[in-house]
Amino acid sequence: MWLTDSSIGRKVVMSVTGGALIFFLTFHMAMNCVALFSGEAYNAVCEFLGANWYALVGTVGLAILVALHFIYAIWLTLQNRKARGTQKYAVTEKPKNVEWASQNMLVLGLIVVLGLGLHLINFWSKMQLQEIMGTQAMIDGTAVAPTDGAALIAWNFSHPVIVVLYIIWLAALWFHLSHGFWSALQTLGWNGKTWFCRWKVIGNIYVTLLILGFIAVVLTFFIKSL
Repeated sequence: MWLTDSSIGRKVVMSVTGGALIFFLTFHMAMNCVALFSGEAYNAVCEFLGANWYALVGTVGLAILVALHFIYAIWLTLQNRKARGTQKYAVTEKPKNVEWASQNMLVLGLIVVLGLGLHLINFWSKMQLQEIMGTQAMIDGTAVAPTDGAALIAWNFSHPVIVVLYIIWLAALWFHLSHGFWSALQTLGWNGKTWFCRWKVIGNIYVTLLILGFIAVVLTFFIKSL
């Protein structure tokens, strides 16, 4: 099958799964920003996306996307290193301001995965997982409803260490996505010189706004806790 047997096929899988994950992150960021305006509204969203069947199907689908993206990233990196030494991603042009990111995508990806693990521990394990198990999350010895996302956000981002770790994670995610955005479009055929430059600018703006949305939630709740 060409999606697994050829280098181009593997890059297509990377591009499609990466694009799907960017769409999810956009939705996730928009959902999180609701907490900036109303804790009750955010909790209503959390309840809607709790352990309902459609949310569980979405969670399984998301896990598959992440697994495929990560597996194919390692596969491509090993393949490219074997073929070209330390050069990792073959592209027609490499904009100077993303050169570092393009040369360190695997490292950035590993940081992103570690940050994802932290996020799963801090939120998913205390929300959807608890709801599936029919139990409640514990915060400083106090039981909290698994749909009380506002309380979990406020608690997690009141700790400076967690805030710093999230900022590092989001910074790595910015570098990863800023390169991945235009690289995916190039793989899918939008690699003309004119539109390549345009998509690079559009991608950087989009990814920057996306990451700033997440950071705004982290810093706002941290400042509120002071």
